[in-house]
Amino acid sequence: MQQLAQPGGPAAAADGGAVTPWRPPVEDPFLAAVRAQTAARPAGLGRRLLARLIDTAVLGALLSAAAVPLGVRTADHIDAKIENAELTGETVTVWLLDGTTAGYLGMFLAALLLLGAVYEVLPTARWGRTLGKRLCGVRVMGIESHENPSFAESLRRWLVYSLLGLLVVGVVNVLWCFVDRPWRQCWHDKAARTFVASGG
Repeated sequence: MQQLAQPGGPAAAADGGAVTPWRPPVEDPFLAAVRAQTAARPAGLGRRLLARLIDTAVLGALLSAAAVPLGVRTADHIDAKIENAELTGETVTVWLLDGTTAGYLGMFLAALLLLGAVYEVLPTARWGRTLGKRLCGVRVMGIESHENPSFAESLRRWLVYSLLGLLVVGVVNVLWCFVDRPWRQCWHDKAARTFVASGG
């Protein structure tokens, strides 16, 4: 006569009939994270624009703390040069850019670089987002890795964005994402091999 299998199997019989309750399978959190990363898609252009406006306003407010005093000193210096030229009674060329004003310009650019590194580069490399991007639910990701960009990539992204802005082609750079496919990249994203994704 064939012996029927005991409930719970041999392991249950060996330990006195205790049966381990069945539990539904739980998804591996690491696989879930990988799936979420690979499913990332470019963020909506409206949210990206709003995030950029917020970041520009915050960075502009921080930068004005350095720019206003430098601007006042520059204006005073140029006014003094013009007054001195008028006192000579002769036609004199007054150069707006000299050693003093060039120094003030250098200080302004240094402040822009420093504040940009603190506000844009470090948060992007650490969390993939700045304050504006966090508020708008978007983040910066690498094209290949779909993870936060490295510090070097974040720095390159910020420097290209800033340089294009100073060269007055920053508007074209920002609007480029409207025609770019498939990742909706701006030029600074292409330089850093990043894209702006939806979600966290």
